[in-house]
Order: sequence, then structure tokens, then C-alpha cells
Amino acid sequence: MKYDELIKKYPEFVYHGYDITEQEDCFEITYRFETTGLTQFHPRWKLPKDGIDTADPVFEEFVFSLGMVELVSYWKAACPPLVRVECGYLSDEQKAWWKKLYYHGLGEFFYTNGVDTDMDRFMRIETLGEEHKRSVRAEKQLSGCMIPVGGGKDSIVTLHILSMYGGTENNMCFMMNHRNSAFASALLAGYRPGSVYRPRRYLDRTIVELNSQGFLNGHTPLSALIAFAASMAAYISGRKYVVLSNESSANEASVAGSDVNHQYSKSFEFEKDFADYLDRFIPCGVKYFSLLRPLSEIQIAAVFAGLKEYHQVFRSCNAGNAGTKFDTWCLDCSKCLFVVMILSPFLTDEEIKDIFRVNLLNSKSEKMKGYFEQLIGLHESKPFECVGSVDEINFAMCMAIRKRVQRGDKLPNLLEYYMTTPAYSRYKDSPNIYAGYFDEVNLIPDDMKQMVRICAEKCQW
Repeated sequence: MKYDELIKKYPEFVYHGYDITEQEDCFEITYRFETTGLTQFHPRWKLPKDGIDTADPVFEEFVFSLGMVELVSYWKAACPPLVRVECGYLSDEQKAWWKKLYYHGLGEFFYTNGVDTDMDRFMRIETLGEEHKRSVRAEKQLSGCMIPVGGGKDSIVTLHILSMYGGTENNMCFMMNHRNSAFASALLAGYRPGSVYRPRRYLDRTIVELNSQGFLNGHTPLSALIAFAASMAAYISGRKYVVLSNESSANEASVAGSDVNHQYSKSFEFEKDFADYLDRFIPCGVKYFSLLRPLSEIQIAAVFAGLKEYHQVFRSCNAGNAGTKFDTWCLDCSKCLFVVMILSPFLTDEEIKDIFRVNLLNSKSEKMKGYFEQLIGLHESKPFECVGSVDEINFAMCMAIRKRVQRGDKLPNLLEYYMTTPAYSRYKDSPNIYAGYFDEVNLIPDDMKQMVRICAEKCQW
């Protein structure tokens, strides 16, 4: 369906409220959303019971805010220009904050659906008056870390760094709808099952039906949802830090010459905005930052390549965890190819094959070649996946070629092809700016920064 037609036909989206009900081993949150004149939506969350005080205004503010992120997954079906919030108060400054998150977090959605709009036009937010404002300052004493773990190499490197230099005793792992790979990674890092916080999120399937009917669909800022949920979990469990695993390359636009970024809610811009929002509007004492922000994607790959005990359990493929598939490498998407590419300077082709069953760099398919060209920057946009920067990927390809030539190994098909591209001519003599790289622009507390710096200094090649 057309965006311009939808916003005229469905001019209003309503966040009616939420219900919190106690069950035997958890609390269930049910949100009540509605696209007026179309349908209602009732997504749900289940939260482990331990530590929750439903009378705590900080907890309720987190529940309300989680709904503010959740609603965008349903709003996007018709993009109503008015969002009316009936269950809470937001100041003008807060409304501007949410509009910025929605607009940039939906940048890929607008781009892929051909939507021509801007920050001012795409949405207006109305809420209850200031008399409904909650006082949310908390007195809890917090310590330790809550670590979101998705089962990919980045969160594993975070687990490794924290385990090596800080131990695991006062830390917990956060897994939303957790995957076996994430749980196995946490166990290998020394965490007990009781040290894993596992909320479950349930999508309202009505949105799937609308998508099948031709209503708008596309990427939403999932990492912003995790930011609020993990911060709420940290507060509930008494943890002070939410420790992310987003690296510096998450800041790069997905479409050249634009601000469209698939990873916007993993960017440092969002990280700063979210940390500021917590401090000012949910002042609970929880601090939010990414431990890997100072590092490049290639440094993270170098560290992970040495963590061989994790090689058989990690998973980064989204397509391999959708539909009837669960926790596998699909071996047919740009994310699978990227992971192989970024690890290829540090692993032999046999080691890659041992992990993935095949070496995707040997692929002869036009589809994989197209992904490869996107990743090295030969097209307007990178794949809309969480992948490294174009510069990092090209540096990795050049290093992978040099390593194989030095060993006398036959080059895989895509590396042979790479040597014929203008990207190889541009990057083959580039200086190594990644060995020991450390981006000083980050939010890492001083008492943790040194452990990341030590890790960076070890990344020499």
C-alpha cells in the first residue's frame, strides 16, 4: 500500500496503556495499542519475578517507556501522523527525543519503502498533561553488570574481557527470547544458569496478517527495545551497568551519502542519547554504555578468532533463526558472508570450513557475489545487516589475501575476484590503522576502560 494513502486513511495511533498481571513465576505485561479505524494490538512481555516491585514508580516508568519503543513495530504498518499516548506524560523535550529515535531508527524502513518525509512531518505526539508526571527517583544501591548477550562474536568478546579482568561473580547476562548459542556462550564464559535474566517478548501476530495484506513493513530499532528492557532488568536485579557490545563501525551509514543507518540504535549517537535519557527522565542509577565502542570490527574479529572454545557455539545469522529455523547459519545471506570475511585474516580456510561447514569465500553464486560487492563498497548501500565499515572489510580482504599468499594457499573464488576490483587497487597498499586502535570517544567508566585498552594493545598484526 502507498504511504500517502495510508496516513490519510489512518490518521491516528493510540497507546491506550498496559496491564501488569502476576503469574506463578513471572509478571506479564500486556500493551494496548490501536491504529484507529484499523485494528488493535496486544503485544506481551513476560519478566522473571525475582526483584520486581510493581509499586515502584521507577519500574512502572520503565514499563511505560518499553511500550513507547514497542509501539513503533505496530505504528509502521500505516504510519499514522498522530500518536496519542493515553497512559503517561512526556515533556516537549521527551517528545523530541522519541521522535528522533523513531525517525532515525526507521531510516531504513523509510528508505526501502520509498517514503519521502522528514522529522517535522512524519509524526506528532500527544500525551497526558503534566499533572500525570511520575516522580521516579530511586534509592536502590546498584553494583555489577547486566550484559546483553545475543550469541554472536561481539557479545562473546565482551564476556571474555569482563571475565578476564573483572570476573563474573557480581554480573548477570541478559537474553531476550534467548538463543541456545547465547546461553552456551554465557556458560562457557563462567556464568551459571541462575545468573541469566531471560525475559520473553511476544509479538502480536495481527501485524503479520497486516503485512501479508500489503501494509507497510520493515526494520525497526530493536536495539533500542533491548536498551530499555536490559536497563529495566539491571534496575530490578540491582545491577549498575548495562554493558553493550557495539563497536565503532556501527556509526557508519548503510547508504552512502545519507544518514540511513541499519545500526542506528547501536550507534554512539543513540548510546549518548539513551544514557542521557536515563539520567534525566528515569534517574534510577543504571549506566548504559558499550564496552567495545573504542574497538574496530577487525580488532574484535582478531580477539574472537583466538577464542576457539566458542567457535562451535556462536551464531550471528538472523535468517538462521527465523521461521522454522533455529540457531543455525543459513549460509545464504550477507551476514553469514560478512562474518566469514571479517574472520578470514585470522583463520585458515580449513578453520572457516570447520565452523561453517563450507567456506562462503569459495561461493560461485551470483547472489553471494552481489553481497560481496555491497560489503566492499561497490554499490550505493551496504547490506541492511549489522556489518563492519567498508574500510574495515576491505582491509580485512587485503590482509586475508596476503596471509594466504604467504602460506602458499590457493585463494578462494571471491578473494580472486576481489583482486580484479577497483576496491583492491584502492586498499591493497593502505596503512594499518587498526593495530592497537582505540577510539577515545566513548562512555566507558574509567575503572573499566583500562581493560579494553589492554585488549586493544594486544591486537597487533
